[in-house]
Amino acid sequence: MKSFSHRWFKNINEIDQAQWHAFFGDEPFTQHAFLYALEQSQCVTQQSGWQPYHLAVYEGSNLIALAPGYVKSHSYGEYVFDWAWAEAYEKNGLHYYPKWLSGVPFSPIEGKRIAIHHTNHTVVYNYITEQLCTHSIEQGWSGWHINFCDQTQATLLTKQQAMLREGVQFQWFNKGFDTFDDFLTTLNSRKRRSLKKERAKITHQNITTEWLQGSDITPEIMQLFCEFYQRTYLKRSGHLGYLNSEFFTLLHALMASQLVIMLAKKDGQVIAATLSLIGENTLYGRYWGASENIDALHFELCYYQGIEFAIKHKLDCFHSGAQGEHKIARGFEPVTTFSAHHIVNNDFSSAIEDYLFRERQHIALYKAQCTSLLPFKNE
Repeated sequence: MKSFSHRWFKNINEIDQAQWHAFFGDEPFTQHAFLYALEQSQCVTQQSGWQPYHLAVYEGSNLIALAPGYVKSHSYGEYVFDWAWAEAYEKNGLHYYPKWLSGVPFSPIEGKRIAIHHTNHTVVYNYITEQLCTHSIEQGWSGWHINFCDQTQATLLTKQQAMLREGVQFQWFNKGFDTFDDFLTTLNSRKRRSLKKERAKITHQNITTEWLQGSDITPEIMQLFCEFYQRTYLKRSGHLGYLNSEFFTLLHALMASQLVIMLAKKDGQVIAATLSLIGENTLYGRYWGASENIDALHFELCYYQGIEFAIKHKLDCFHSGAQGEHKIARGFEPVTTFSAHHIVNNDFSSAIEDYLFRERQHIALYKAQCTSLLPFKNE
């Protein structure tokens, strides 16, 4: 470990794009281009509470590990909720922020958070966690957090001074279907009728859908989608959303081949749109907006069209975002998510560890209950 060293980068562009790709591959949310678009559009900045602070580890002159990271001054846009921890700090006259987070801003998507190219992963994890703990003390961070990592990474991190946290999301899995009707045959008769009735509400209103990919997505369509997205966010939350039009423009320019926009049209007029990203084996449904509030339109465009797309393109999984128990009745299955957390303050660390132990028991029970509600035959 004596030959290891590290650097912090406040701009993703300071790290060579080809090197980054060698570590993270083609999964869309950890691509250099995606993170660059977030930074260049000013969606993630110190002012927005997402100061880029990426970690690179070297052995001699060789780059051996990378982790996208951010110094956070709040907990918005993370989807692993620690507001109660921050409130407890405040009640005791302490500062929970800043903290360091390795994750993808505004995206509750599981993936590789620390990418390592080394024969001994354990020793690299040990070095990284030691440096994170030391840097937390030096910088006055309350701790460090690795959100939505895979289970293997979470397990390794919990052996290196981190606490394990689990959650539940709902994802749809393609079981070799050739058509949407093939999927429907796996449902019990009551749920099958319910889905057909829900989809019929859309066709009876003369609403049609269209998929656009890559070069078929024009700048005008991307701008229209952005307007829908911001309008819907404003109505729901009182602000225009975490992402701005420059982000979507850059995403289109840099990653068009991995984008799909689904449009809903009424009497030929576009009234709603979703923007999804395509991974190696997964469709990631991420952003949505509409100009009208139409019954069942969200379900059609955000869920059923995604299922149709995954089936047609032989994708294994459709990941439609965080939360949403209403997805269960539509064939989305509960999946455990993982994150790892280190808190510097020993008293709070012990209290949070006890809380997480009890929370994991509740999560296991909740997942079992959700599984029991799945609409499939003989389940």
